[in-house]
Amino acid sequence: MTRTVEPILEGLLRQILSMGSLAEAILDKALRSLDQRDSVLASEVQRDDLAIDQLDVDIDTAVLKALALQAPVAEELRQVIAIKTIAIYLERVGDLARNIAKSSTRLAASSELPVPAGIGQLGSTVQRQLRLALDAFSNQDADRARQVLEADDAVDDLQDELVRAQIEELQADPERASQHIDLVLIAEHLERVGDHATNIAEDVILVTKAKNVKHLEKLGTPRARA
Repeated sequence: MTRTVEPILEGLLRQILSMGSLAEAILDKALRSLDQRDSVLASEVQRDDLAIDQLDVDIDTAVLKALALQAPVAEELRQVIAIKTIAIYLERVGDLARNIAKSSTRLAASSELPVPAGIGQLGSTVQRQLRLALDAFSNQDADRARQVLEADDAVDDLQDELVRAQIEELQADPERASQHIDLVLIAEHLERVGDHATNIAEDVILVTKAKNVKHLEKLGTPRARA
């Protein structure tokens, strides 16, 4: 690593890990606001998201400085680009947590409707995915990253099951249609968090193995062969 790039890259690593911690915390708070029907917690999520947005801006500035002034090459360049893309995914996780909190606020204000156990299961699963993806990045561990990729299909299946169940509930209970729709939205937001965890894991593999595993199945190459 060149001596001129090293301080900037070290700063970027600190910022992205801090951003990851904030993203985990805000997602956990959004899910707790849903489970506890706590509109105060939900309102805090809106505020907490601003800290993630600020780090996203700070990382943009540092990345531009690294690219424009230091001309990183090879592994350094992959690290800088990965940090930038991971920041994008984490900023979106913050937005999704904020959306979950909005639905949580509406559900807390309406008549009591039990939150399906599957929502809690999906929430716990994507939290584990996100934590594992960030650990994989922090430790530059491609094996952990591949574990995140392997869990992606299970998240998709659970989300599909929840959406189908809520559509059936909506048809049987049209008077509470808006609440069922909020539960569908929450399931979809959580699935998207899982997608972003998968994206982070793919970037870890790119950095550690110099191998691009994005869209392999769509392009006809199973991930297991990557």
